[in-house]
Amino acid sequence: MTATSPRPALPVIPGASVGRALWMRVAGWVSPVIALVLGVSGNWDPSAWTDEIVTIDVARRSWPQMMELLGQVDAVHGLHYVLMYLVGQMTGGLNEFTARAPSAVAVAVAVAGLTWLGRLLGGPRLGLYAGLLLAVLPTASRYAQEARSFAFVMAVAVPATGVLVKALSSRARGRWLVAYVVLIALLGWFNLLGLLLVAAHAVTVLLRRPGRRVVVRLLLALTAGIAAVVPLLVLASAQSSAVGEAAPVTAGTPFSYFTWLLTPGQGTLPTALKLLLTFTALAALALLVVRRRKAPSLALAVGVPWLAVPPLLLMAVSLGHPLFAYRYLLFCLPALALLLALAATVVRPYQQLLLVLLLAVPIATSHLAIRKEDSRQWDTRAVIRTLRIHDAPGDAVLFSGARCGLIASAFKEAFTGRADLGTARTAAAAGALDNLPADPALLQQRLAHTPRVWHITCNHLSSGARQAAARTAASQEAALDRAGFSPVLHHSAPGVDITLEQRPATGQAVVRAAGQSAR
Repeated sequence: MTATSPRPALPVIPGASVGRALWMRVAGWVSPVIALVLGVSGNWDPSAWTDEIVTIDVARRSWPQMMELLGQVDAVHGLHYVLMYLVGQMTGGLNEFTARAPSAVAVAVAVAGLTWLGRLLGGPRLGLYAGLLLAVLPTASRYAQEARSFAFVMAVAVPATGVLVKALSSRARGRWLVAYVVLIALLGWFNLLGLLLVAAHAVTVLLRRPGRRVVVRLLLALTAGIAAVVPLLVLASAQSSAVGEAAPVTAGTPFSYFTWLLTPGQGTLPTALKLLLTFTALAALALLVVRRRKAPSLALAVGVPWLAVPPLLLMAVSLGHPLFAYRYLLFCLPALALLLALAATVVRPYQQLLLVLLLAVPIATSHLAIRKEDSRQWDTRAVIRTLRIHDAPGDAVLFSGARCGLIASAFKEAFTGRADLGTARTAAAAGALDNLPADPALLQQRLAHTPRVWHITCNHLSSGARQAAARTAASQEAALDRAGFSPVLHHSAPGVDITLEQRPATGQAVVRAAGQSAR
């Protein structure tokens, strides 16, 4: 018999595995760079809206004024205000760009953290896919261009989850538990609702059953982290709420929430593209369910509770006390990116390509939409532009609507020389979020010495605030009518109405002055 020769071994290319590992590591840093570029790119285009105007106004106050405010209201956003105050001190003052840029950095941190977490859960490819997907999702870029704390909550939630994964190991070092304490505390200080992530972590621990010793250590770390947030909980519970009214939870809320994770805001995408984006993502998750045995069980145990538990809890709470605002759950967006990336790793290459092609057009279109000037709830840029074009010497302004008067204090340069007739005391001086309104007698007295008034009404408000704003606007219009004013110019923009009121006796002279100013 002739002996069969053994099959020759495939040649090993020296350094090939090392080179591939190095490439995957370098590629992992591409994702946060993309996130940062997308977050900063065009962030000066959208007009600042209510909450951002509050951030800019508060961060421009003196340190004692800020501390006075946080002692009375809005302490839940205190850490973010302090950070914005420091940014303003370093940059020489906040504007739309400098107020939003820190959020872009926070999103880039979240993307870097998700890349690391993906590597822990499923290897370099999962980390690369998850980081890239989070970087390009329009909702991530939308909140990278938002001067509020939500991107920071996400930036803390991702490494907190990664540290949990590390701590689940019975051989985990104490430093991971210390890091978990710090991150849970930061999560709560940035936004108390961010602590909903703790419930998702609890489900993950239950699914993994790491052993009594690990569970006890995690409970002690969790207790210490939450204890660090107790002072904020006590202070916030004693303050009047500055949270706007949330829409009631309905049967369609889960689907709307899922769609929002993919593309933010109403009108961001045409209905057809929005449905294409949503159902493509749902199809990818369905494929993951079908092929779940090919996916790392730890990745599923982390991603599924993270995506589902916080919104379900908030929906349940909102049945009695409406709190379900999508932006509070931005920290769940990385979970969706992780699960979609996991789906991409368990399907065939041609299915991966199909998913990318189906997602590309809606994502690109949404990115363009969120960078438009009027893509936010208030188009304050339209207010400033209208006043600049039609300005005349002696013009005054009169605001109605919650927070509306802060436009003048957040953008002082644009309102220099224009008296604010409706304000008796500024919000900064009063240690409040709203200017204190002038009483009717004071308003009537000021109107008597004013030739023209720009009546600016902010109308994108919660239902309660809208009713109060309507009463204020009606009272102001009655005062203008009694003082002999009549409307001569009106302009509407998203969230705001701008009306020029003037006295008929001075009409011709003032119109000529306005024409010269416009030229």
